[in-house]
Parts: sequence; C-alpha cells; structure tokens
Amino acid sequence: MTIDKRIESFAYLGELLRRYQEDSTEPDLAPIVLAARQANEGNKWFTPENIRLALNSIGEALQYKQLANWISRYGNHFSKQMTPKTIGVVMAGNIPAVGFHDFLCVLMSGHKLIARLSSSDLRLIPAMAEILTGYLPEWHQMITFTSGRLERFDSIIATGSDNTSRYFEYYFGKYPNIIRKNRNSVAIVRGDESQEVLMKLADDIMLYFGMGCRSVSKIWIPEGYDFTALVKSIGKYAYYANHNKYRNNYDYSSSIFMVNQERVIDTGFLLLKEDPALNSRISVLNYEYYSSIDNVINVLKAMKNLIQCIVCNSMLTVPVVVPGMVQHPALWDYADEVDTLDFLLSGKC
Repeated sequence: MTIDKRIESFAYLGELLRRYQEDSTEPDLAPIVLAARQANEGNKWFTPENIRLALNSIGEALQYKQLANWISRYGNHFSKQMTPKTIGVVMAGNIPAVGFHDFLCVLMSGHKLIARLSSSDLRLIPAMAEILTGYLPEWHQMITFTSGRLERFDSIIATGSDNTSRYFEYYFGKYPNIIRKNRNSVAIVRGDESQEVLMKLADDIMLYFGMGCRSVSKIWIPEGYDFTALVKSIGKYAYYANHNKYRNNYDYSSSIFMVNQERVIDTGFLLLKEDPALNSRISVLNYEYYSSIDNVINVLKAMKNLIQCIVCNSMLTVPVVVPGMVQHPALWDYADEVDTLDFLLSGKC
C-alpha cells in the first residue's frame, strides 16, 4: 500500500469524525455512532460530550494537509522498500480513543498492528478501523485487535501507569519497545490572564474529568494570587457534580481533607489544595505559590521526565502549550516526547 493511499484513507476517516454527532443518521458514520453509544454504556466516564470532543480532536488532526506535512518531516523513509513487521500496542483507556495516535503511527509507517485494547475502551478504535477497511480493504490484513495476551509481535508500544510499566518492562523488555509511564501536565499562571484565557485554562484542567496525561493536575501561581477569577472560570464545569462517578471522588477527597483538617478552596465540585505534588486525585487541583518564575522553570526542568505538557500564556525558556490547546495535540506532538513514527521507520523497531 502506498503512502499516498494511507494518507488518503486516514484523511477520509478524519472527515467523517469531524462530521460526527451522536444522533447522526449518515450511513458512513454508522460504525462510529454505534461504537460511541456502546462506549458510553460500558464506561460512564466516557460521556457523550467527552466522546464527541475526543473524536472531533482526532478528526481535526486528520486533515490531508496536516497528514502530508507530518509525513514530509521524515524525508525519504517512506520511499524505501521495507518488510512490514508486526507491532504490538498496549492501549490505555483513561480517555476516549486515547490509543489512536499509536494506531495511526503503526499503520502509517507500513507495519502491521496487533493491539490489545483497554477494557475501558473496547469500541471506538475498532470502529475507526472498520471505516478504514471499508474505504480501503487492504487495511484488513494489517489490523488485528485482541483483549487477551499479545503474541507473535516484533516490537511493542505500551502505555500505562508506573505500576504497569514494571510489568511491561518484565514481559516486553527483550523486544524493541516504547514503554510509557505516568506523566502529568502543569500550568504556570502569571496573574495577569484575561477571563478568556482563564476559561481556556479551565478546559485544560477539567476536560475528560481531568483524567488525561495532558490534563493539568497542578498550577503554579504568584504569591498573593487572588483565586476569584480562576474559580469563576472553572465554574462552567459545575455540572460535573451531577456525574455520579465524579461526585463520589469529590465527596471522598472532601471527607479526607476535612478529617485531616487540611485547608482547601472548595468550589462545590473541585477542591484546590496547596500541595507540592504534581499528581492530584480526580476532583482535586494542586497549586503552589512562586516568588520567581525562573525558579519554577528550574523545578520543571529537573522534573522533565515526569511532565507531559506545560501550559502558559507566555513564552518561556521551556516548551509551552497555550491555554485551551492542551487537549488538541498536533500529529507531531508525541507522548513523552518520544517520536513514535521515527521509532517505527528508522529500524529501531
């Protein structure tokens, strides 16, 4: 299969995903509509809103020009004759279709995919594969899904927690691999952000219930910071309090903080807690004061291997994502800053 055909078929998938609505009656969208309904029924964290957001974000990335631009960055790799290998992919399931980028990279590179789906997300990516194979039947022989043990693969890409990564290292360490661990995203608030910018930062914190590795779990704020405007912005997610699973997490954390007599800012659905930790529980946002932004940058540089994204409305001496864009990565925004496509194309796999 030529690279042009691969780009064309994924661009077609992107077009459909951009048109997706849960009540769509378009025949071409039927696999996605059904999968989205089943995904929501099987995992209540996957709300219709979150599924629509995830699919639209993927669809926006899968535009023909962006796909072609992405591929052009790898020079003549795609013009070389290559014997396809079988790449095993262990997919996460914390947010809808979170394993899609690995799915895309493996297939775009010309290798065969065998993917172990997360029990939390069994429907969405297979539905996208169904669309691809309907558009271009050649994909059939390149895509396999399993819910069991991965076998007969040449290389592995696995995403999980710090605990599961130890399991991955034990079982997959002898193969060429990319093994991802826990990472968190953070934000630096300068104190002069407009309400519009804070509304976008609220999205970076709250979308997907804050469960993605790109979700902001901690913010740095200047000494003496007035939380009023930030709390007001986050308030657009007050309806999360009506989501049973989220509410249980909020009630649990609130009770723990009360028993331990820990001071928090309680919005009624989100707890803001002064805490040096990067990672925070669902329904909790950690914050830390700073007197010098340079000191914060030095801390972040020292913790580089623990951080997925840094959100800030100003340019810094470290790479940043502007508020509102953290959940909309480009095709070349690789998890953990490991170039998956280069791994697949350069012979490392």
